[in-house]
Amino acid sequence: MSDFREITIGGLLKETASKYPDNRALVYPEFGISQNYRDFAASCAAVAKGFMALGVRKGDHVSVWTTNLPQWVHMQFGLGMIGAVLVTVNTNYKSHELEYILRQSDSTTLVLMEKYRDTNYFDTVNEVVPGLATEAPGRISAAKLPTLKNIVYIGERASTPGMFHFDEVVKMGEAVSDAALEERMNSCDCRDGINMQYTSGTTGFPKGVLLSHYNIVNNSRMVGDVMGLTEKDSLLIHVPLFHCFGCVMSTLNSVYHGSTMVVMESFDPGASLKAIHSERCTAINGVPTMFIAMLAHPDFDKYDMKSLRTGIMAGAPCPIEVMNQVRTRMHCPEVVIAFGQTECSPVMTMTRRDDPVELRVSTVGRLLPDIEGRIVNPDTGEEVSAGVQGEIVTRSDCVMKGYYKMPEETDKAVDSDGWLHTGDLGEVDENGYFKVTGRIKDMIIRGGENIYPRELEEFLYTNPKVNDVHVVGIPDKKYGEQVLAAIQLKEGVSATVEEFIEFCQGRIARHKVPRYWEFVNAFPMTASGKVQKYKLREMYSEKFAS
Repeated sequence: MSDFREITIGGLLKETASKYPDNRALVYPEFGISQNYRDFAASCAAVAKGFMALGVRKGDHVSVWTTNLPQWVHMQFGLGMIGAVLVTVNTNYKSHELEYILRQSDSTTLVLMEKYRDTNYFDTVNEVVPGLATEAPGRISAAKLPTLKNIVYIGERASTPGMFHFDEVVKMGEAVSDAALEERMNSCDCRDGINMQYTSGTTGFPKGVLLSHYNIVNNSRMVGDVMGLTEKDSLLIHVPLFHCFGCVMSTLNSVYHGSTMVVMESFDPGASLKAIHSERCTAINGVPTMFIAMLAHPDFDKYDMKSLRTGIMAGAPCPIEVMNQVRTRMHCPEVVIAFGQTECSPVMTMTRRDDPVELRVSTVGRLLPDIEGRIVNPDTGEEVSAGVQGEIVTRSDCVMKGYYKMPEETDKAVDSDGWLHTGDLGEVDENGYFKVTGRIKDMIIRGGENIYPRELEEFLYTNPKVNDVHVVGIPDKKYGEQVLAAIQLKEGVSATVEEFIEFCQGRIARHKVPRYWEFVNAFPMTASGKVQKYKLREMYSEKFAS
């Protein structure tokens, strides 16, 4: 019998706040905020009423374009209470991408902050919505964005023509009764879409992955159960909330289990170390690049990490050496690996806290309860035997409702039997442990030989001079593709190409030894810390055009 629960995000928050009213719920060291679950639920309800007063109906789409601000978390649960779909907007987007998301998602409302890094969001929105300064708030009329009516600003500006101020929206909500909010919450169904996230769009246009309450509440439940998360834990959240790692595996996971969310506005390795130390965090989620940056921080030894116990490393292949250092130097013995993708809400497999270390560093674990998964031949769709490489597919109640307004793309991703085709290559052993060996599109074919970047990266990582490494294929007239390794050396270390070729000789097959080597200071990244391999490919394809 399935353990899937029929509960909405609003119902979940109400349940946790009544169970653990005095437990710390939301802590922001940078903003001096500390709310218990009673106060946190009240803040989320105030935001929910504000958006109701704004005219946001059940099923309306609300785009949120900010860093991990406190308002983001309040909106996640507040919008969930009223059945509005939270459309997450990548903090690195520029005007063209913002306009695409607002138009494709049919958003009625956009919430933005002043600026982040090199992008002024306020100016960008005025560029995307021409004539905004002369419009009345709530009455926007933009030819290219016919559904957009409300823009809500978070920040210090006294005057925001055409926009509501976030605090003003919350104030408007005071006119909405508790009974009206309760009625709206009760009208929501757990199968309704509630969260929409856009895939990175490395091929074609970004696709809006529509997820339901049912999808993400149950995925967060399973993830936290595997981590061993309880109401006694404090989870450091420094991954972006606009991805599933942030808003499902971190915030929703914490609220499900009554744990404390210790949130950072954006990732900074020094600030994260300080927060673990001062807030006595017991859990930490992050992508490998974050752990690498924290471990390499010059002040690492000044902070006490002994409170840490568990956490998740995910979002990209996890180098074995990094995993070992997180277990030992960071005192995080129960850290686990998770694997999945947004389309399955997002986690499909996890290692377990009591797995032998060898399994925790060499596999992505076993299937979560009630989730099916297997390896199939990418050409025939037939299931393959244990130990044979193929495409990873999954089927469960965590699989997305679909790509918004893209039925053909949805049918390509989810077959007629309900199997989601991940595009990831892998294998599974006789004990049900999955390994990810690469992406179908990342596979390098050199002179008819299949080369899997992941395998090569793990090998090069064993060189003591390597801090991080990424392998891509670039076009070649003679062989079809050649192998390129981009290496980030450890600080203060130098190396030569000849040295690395010698390191490879006799240890890996000749055709796998990279033809090109590049020493780099940094890699092109997404906002969530994933390396953009397609950018590496583009960059070096031009440089080494043959």
